[in-house]
Amino acid sequence: MQNKHWSKVQLLHEVVSNPNITVKGKHSYYSDAWDKGFEESVVRYLHGDEISREWEPRWKIDKLFIGDYVCIAAEVVILMGGNHTHRADWLCLYPFMDFIEQAYIGKGDTHIGDGSWLGMRAMIMPGVSIGEGAIIAANSVVTSDVEPYSVVAGSPAKVIKYRFDPSVVEELLALNVYDWPAEKFDALKRFLCSPDIDQLKNEALSYDAENGSQLDQV
Repeated sequence: MQNKHWSKVQLLHEVVSNPNITVKGKHSYYSDAWDKGFEESVVRYLHGDEISREWEPRWKIDKLFIGDYVCIAAEVVILMGGNHTHRADWLCLYPFMDFIEQAYIGKGDTHIGDGSWLGMRAMIMPGVSIGEGAIIAANSVVTSDVEPYSVVAGSPAKVIKYRFDPSVVEELLALNVYDWPAEKFDALKRFLCSPDIDQLKNEALSYDAENGSQLDQV
Protein backbone atom coordinates (compact mmCIF):
# COMPACT_ATOMS: atom_id res chain seq x y z
CA MET A 1 0.00 0.00 0.00
CA GLN A 2 1.29 3.44 -0.88
CA ASN A 3 2.39 5.45 2.13
CA LYS A 4 0.31 8.60 2.44
CA HIS A 5 0.89 11.84 4.28
CA TRP A 6 -1.21 14.99 4.67
CA SER A 7 1.44 17.00 2.81
CA LYS A 8 0.96 14.93 -0.34
CA VAL A 9 -2.00 15.57 -2.63
CA GLN A 10 -3.64 14.32 -5.82
CA LEU A 11 -3.60 16.70 -8.76
CA LEU A 12 -7.09 16.27 -10.15
CA HIS A 13 -6.15 16.49 -13.83
CA GLU A 14 -3.88 13.49 -13.30
CA VAL A 15 -6.42 11.20 -11.62
CA VAL A 16 -9.90 12.03 -12.95
CA SER A 17 -11.14 9.46 -15.45
CA ASN A 18 -14.91 9.91 -15.21
CA PRO A 19 -16.12 11.62 -18.42
CA ASN A 20 -18.80 13.43 -16.38
CA ILE A 21 -16.10 15.41 -14.51
CA THR A 22 -14.29 18.31 -16.17
CA VAL A 23 -11.19 19.76 -14.54
CA LYS A 24 -9.87 23.12 -15.73
CA GLY A 25 -6.11 23.60 -15.68
CA LYS A 26 -3.44 21.59 -13.89
CA HIS A 27 -3.34 23.01 -10.37
CA SER A 28 -6.49 21.87 -8.54
CA TYR A 29 -5.82 19.25 -5.91
CA TYR A 30 -7.37 16.92 -3.36
CA SER A 31 -5.76 16.04 -0.03
CA ASP A 32 -6.27 12.28 -0.10
CA ALA A 33 -4.13 11.18 2.86
CA TRP A 34 -7.05 9.63 4.80
CA ASP A 35 -9.03 7.85 2.10
CA LYS A 36 -8.86 6.19 -1.31
CA GLY A 37 -8.61 9.35 -3.35
CA PHE A 38 -10.77 11.82 -5.21
CA GLU A 39 -12.77 9.61 -7.57
CA GLU A 40 -13.29 6.73 -5.15
CA SER A 41 -14.08 8.72 -2.02
CA VAL A 42 -15.15 12.29 -2.84
CA VAL A 43 -17.44 12.24 -5.87
CA ARG A 44 -20.53 10.18 -5.05
CA TYR A 45 -22.17 9.38 -8.37
CA LEU A 46 -24.35 6.54 -9.62
CA HIS A 47 -22.57 6.56 -12.97
CA GLY A 48 -18.82 6.69 -13.18
CA ASP A 49 -17.28 4.12 -10.86
CA GLU A 50 -15.99 0.74 -12.02
CA ILE A 51 -19.45 -0.85 -11.86
CA SER A 52 -21.90 1.85 -12.88
CA ARG A 53 -19.81 3.19 -15.74
CA GLU A 54 -21.05 0.27 -17.83
CA TRP A 55 -24.72 0.98 -17.14
CA GLU A 56 -27.02 2.53 -19.68
CA PRO A 57 -28.19 5.81 -18.07
CA ARG A 58 -31.94 6.14 -17.42
CA TRP A 59 -31.66 9.95 -17.42
CA LYS A 60 -29.20 12.72 -18.19
CA ILE A 61 -26.23 12.43 -15.83
CA ASP A 62 -25.24 15.57 -13.94
CA LYS A 63 -21.83 17.01 -14.75
CA LEU A 64 -19.20 18.27 -12.33
CA PHE A 65 -17.04 21.23 -13.39
CA ILE A 66 -13.99 22.08 -11.30
CA GLY A 67 -12.03 25.27 -11.87
CA ASP A 68 -8.29 25.83 -11.66
CA TYR A 69 -6.38 26.35 -8.40
CA VAL A 70 -9.17 24.69 -6.40
CA CYS A 71 -8.14 23.31 -2.99
CA ILE A 72 -10.19 20.34 -1.75
CA ALA A 73 -9.42 19.22 1.78
CA ALA A 74 -9.58 15.68 3.10
CA GLU A 75 -12.87 13.74 3.21
CA VAL A 76 -14.96 16.26 1.30
CA VAL A 77 -18.08 14.74 -0.29
CA ILE A 78 -19.58 15.95 -3.57
CA LEU A 79 -22.96 14.37 -4.30
CA MET A 80 -23.47 13.81 -8.01
CA GLY A 81 -24.89 11.79 -10.84
CA GLY A 82 -28.31 10.35 -10.04
CA ASN A 83 -28.61 10.48 -6.27
CA HIS A 84 -31.95 12.29 -6.43
CA THR A 85 -34.63 9.58 -6.30
CA HIS A 86 -36.11 10.22 -2.84
CA ARG A 87 -39.22 12.31 -3.50
CA ALA A 88 -40.12 14.47 -0.52
CA ASP A 89 -43.41 15.40 -2.21
CA TRP A 90 -44.45 11.73 -2.44
CA LEU A 91 -46.10 9.94 0.46
CA CYS A 92 -43.28 7.41 0.56
CA LEU A 93 -39.62 8.37 0.19
CA TYR A 94 -38.49 4.88 -0.82
CA PRO A 95 -36.97 4.69 -4.35
CA PHE A 96 -39.02 1.80 -5.77
CA MET A 97 -37.30 0.56 -8.91
CA ASP A 98 -40.56 0.14 -10.83
CA PHE A 99 -41.16 3.90 -10.45
CA ILE A 100 -37.54 5.05 -10.38
CA GLU A 101 -37.70 7.15 -13.54
CA GLN A 102 -40.65 9.14 -12.21
CA ALA A 103 -38.88 9.49 -8.86
CA TYR A 104 -35.74 11.06 -10.32
CA ILE A 105 -35.51 14.85 -10.29
CA GLY A 106 -32.33 16.26 -11.80
CA LYS A 107 -30.60 18.99 -9.83
CA GLY A 108 -28.41 20.23 -12.68
CA ASP A 109 -24.66 20.43 -13.00
CA THR A 110 -22.34 21.31 -10.13
CA HIS A 111 -19.71 24.03 -10.53
CA ILE A 112 -16.75 24.64 -8.24
CA GLY A 113 -15.18 27.97 -9.12
CA ASP A 114 -11.54 28.87 -9.67
CA GLY A 115 -9.46 29.46 -6.58
CA SER A 116 -12.05 28.16 -4.13
CA TRP A 117 -11.27 26.15 -1.01
CA LEU A 118 -13.44 23.30 0.28
CA GLY A 119 -12.70 22.60 3.94
CA MET A 120 -12.32 19.19 5.53
CA ARG A 121 -15.45 17.02 5.51
CA ALA A 122 -17.57 19.62 3.75
CA MET A 123 -20.49 18.20 1.79
CA ILE A 124 -21.51 19.74 -1.53
CA MET A 125 -25.09 18.93 -2.48
CA PRO A 126 -26.11 18.42 -6.12
CA GLY A 127 -26.55 21.27 -8.56
CA VAL A 128 -24.88 24.09 -6.63
CA SER A 129 -22.38 26.61 -7.93
CA ILE A 130 -19.48 27.72 -5.74
CA GLY A 131 -18.10 31.08 -6.82
CA GLU A 132 -14.53 32.06 -7.52
CA GLY A 133 -12.39 32.39 -4.42
CA ALA A 134 -15.06 31.16 -2.02
CA ILE A 135 -14.24 29.31 1.20
CA ILE A 136 -16.40 26.43 2.44
CA ALA A 137 -15.74 25.89 6.16
CA ALA A 138 -15.01 22.42 7.51
CA ASN A 139 -18.05 20.18 8.08
CA SER A 140 -20.37 22.55 6.21
CA VAL A 141 -23.27 21.28 4.09
CA VAL A 142 -23.66 23.42 0.96
CA THR A 143 -27.25 23.31 -0.30
CA SER A 144 -27.36 26.50 -2.39
CA ASP A 145 -25.09 28.64 -4.55
CA VAL A 146 -22.12 30.32 -2.89
CA GLU A 147 -21.11 33.85 -3.88
CA PRO A 148 -17.58 34.61 -5.10
CA TYR A 149 -15.07 35.43 -2.36
CA SER A 150 -17.55 34.65 0.41
CA VAL A 151 -16.97 32.42 3.43
CA VAL A 152 -19.80 30.04 4.28
CA ALA A 153 -20.23 27.70 7.23
CA GLY A 154 -22.81 25.49 8.91
CA SER A 155 -25.57 23.11 7.92
CA PRO A 156 -27.04 24.39 5.76
CA ALA A 157 -24.08 26.62 4.94
CA LYS A 158 -24.69 30.35 5.33
CA VAL A 159 -22.51 33.37 4.59
CA ILE A 160 -20.53 34.39 7.67
CA LYS A 161 -18.40 37.02 5.95
CA TYR A 162 -16.85 38.14 2.70
CA ARG A 163 -13.12 37.95 2.17
CA PHE A 164 -12.92 41.47 0.76
CA ASP A 165 -15.03 44.59 0.33
CA PRO A 166 -17.56 44.40 -2.52
CA SER A 167 -15.51 46.83 -4.64
CA VAL A 168 -12.44 44.60 -4.34
CA VAL A 169 -14.44 41.50 -5.26
CA GLU A 170 -15.80 43.30 -8.31
CA GLU A 171 -12.30 44.28 -9.39
CA LEU A 172 -10.95 40.77 -8.83
CA LEU A 173 -13.69 39.21 -10.92
CA ALA A 174 -13.11 41.76 -13.67
CA LEU A 175 -9.42 40.88 -13.81
CA ASN A 176 -10.23 37.26 -14.76
CA VAL A 177 -7.07 36.18 -12.98
CA TYR A 178 -7.68 32.47 -13.44
CA ASP A 179 -8.04 32.86 -17.20
CA TRP A 180 -4.69 34.60 -17.61
CA PRO A 181 -2.09 32.83 -19.76
CA ALA A 182 0.31 30.75 -17.70
CA GLU A 183 3.18 33.16 -18.35
CA LYS A 184 1.22 36.13 -17.05
CA PHE A 185 -0.08 34.25 -14.01
CA ASP A 186 3.43 33.10 -13.06
CA ALA A 187 4.86 36.60 -13.56
CA LEU A 188 2.23 38.20 -11.32
CA LYS A 189 1.74 35.37 -8.83
CA ARG A 190 3.66 37.15 -6.08
CA PHE A 191 1.15 40.02 -6.24
CA LEU A 192 -1.72 37.55 -5.80
CA CYS A 193 -0.07 36.58 -2.51
CA SER A 194 -1.08 39.93 -1.03
CA PRO A 195 -4.27 41.80 -0.07
CA ASP A 196 -3.25 44.84 -2.17
CA ILE A 197 -5.66 44.96 -5.12
CA ASP A 198 -4.26 48.26 -6.42
CA GLN A 199 -0.78 46.82 -6.69
CA LEU A 200 -2.11 43.78 -8.54
CA LYS A 201 -4.03 45.96 -11.00
CA ASN A 202 -1.02 48.19 -11.63
CA GLU A 203 1.31 45.27 -12.15
CA ALA A 204 -1.19 43.64 -14.49
CA LEU A 205 -1.42 46.84 -16.54
CA SER A 206 2.37 47.09 -16.68
CA TYR A 207 2.67 43.47 -17.73
CA ASP A 208 0.09 43.91 -20.48
CA ALA A 209 1.74 47.08 -21.75
CA GLU A 210 5.19 45.50 -21.81
CA ASN A 211 3.97 42.28 -23.33
CA GLY A 212 1.98 44.16 -25.94
CA SER A 213 4.96 46.28 -26.96
CA GLN A 214 7.12 43.19 -27.30
CA LEU A 215 4.50 41.56 -29.53
CA ASP A 216 4.42 44.68 -31.71
CA GLN A 217 8.13 44.32 -32.34
CA VAL A 218 7.88 40.70 -33.44
